[in-house]
Amino acid sequence: MNVVLVASPLEFNTNRLFVDLRSVLGLPLFLKCEGFNFAGSVKMKAALAMVADAERTGWLKPGSVLVESSSGNLGVALSVIAASKGYGFVCVTDLRCNETTRRTMDALGARVHVVREPDPEGGGLLGARIKYVQSLVASDPRYVWLNQYANPANSAAHFATTGPDISAEFPELDVLFVGAGTTGTLMGCSRYFRQRTQDGHKAVRVVAVDAVGSVTFGGPPTSRMIPGLGTGVRPQQLVEELVDDVVLVEEVDTIRTCRNLAGRGFLFGGSTGTVVSGAATWMDVYGTPDMTAVAIAPDLGERYLDTVYHDSWVEDIFGREVLDASGTAVPHQAA
Repeated sequence: MNVVLVASPLEFNTNRLFVDLRSVLGLPLFLKCEGFNFAGSVKMKAALAMVADAERTGWLKPGSVLVESSSGNLGVALSVIAASKGYGFVCVTDLRCNETTRRTMDALGARVHVVREPDPEGGGLLGARIKYVQSLVASDPRYVWLNQYANPANSAAHFATTGPDISAEFPELDVLFVGAGTTGTLMGCSRYFRQRTQDGHKAVRVVAVDAVGSVTFGGPPTSRMIPGLGTGVRPQQLVEELVDDVVLVEEVDTIRTCRNLAGRGFLFGGSTGTVVSGAATWMDVYGTPDMTAVAIAPDLGERYLDTVYHDSWVEDIFGREVLDASGTAVPHQAA
């Protein structure tokens, strides 16, 4: 039996864990699980890379206070890092952030500011969050905003780790499904596989999965209740030419997919439910029995127990019929 011994919460991450979803979905899809670290999500990679880059350049130093806009997962990751390294941390979030997530950040010593009204000049709640962050940074030189939306270290983390890990396990990969939030994971993985193709390896089709109501790929902004994927402000680091296809997923399909997976013992988060639903949508149209497909699961489900997995919350917002639905989520859109 292998023993993993760590002296810091920053030293542990299970990078090579995949779930075979063929028996669950009836589709040849493997799920790369990114939630098994002390922050509980894929955001630990980006957070570590951005903090390390800021330290290396001298931008982040003893006495600095990290500040970041986050719907939850990056906030928890930075809370873990700040606690481990002795920095202060302020997370600016909004009402969609799960109560469990806010309490987790509190427990780790972070200060959480909740934005309650959208930006009146556009950009929704995210726009309001970013404006509040900018006001903090302008008010005190100790504040350091890593800016996950534009920071190149975000995508570089996935170019260096996530892409190579998938490639090592699935050298004959045909298609990769990646959720689009800040698009750091999406851009990093896409750049890695495009470079790999230029080096003479098999081409990999990269499919972005986004939430209906997100403006990332040009859709109209609408209210969204599940934090994680999707955004009200187009990500600065997105290069659409690096994306082969886009699938948009309704939040009701996210909920159905999460609950279907939980019914088989896999308790994943809302972002993962969206990605799996989008992958199923795409594969129902374009998949073949011999296709090798991987989807990235950004998070686990414990932080969604009061929302996605809470019957009253789901019924109040989406209606009883969502609870009564069974089976794999219905395909929404493939483009």
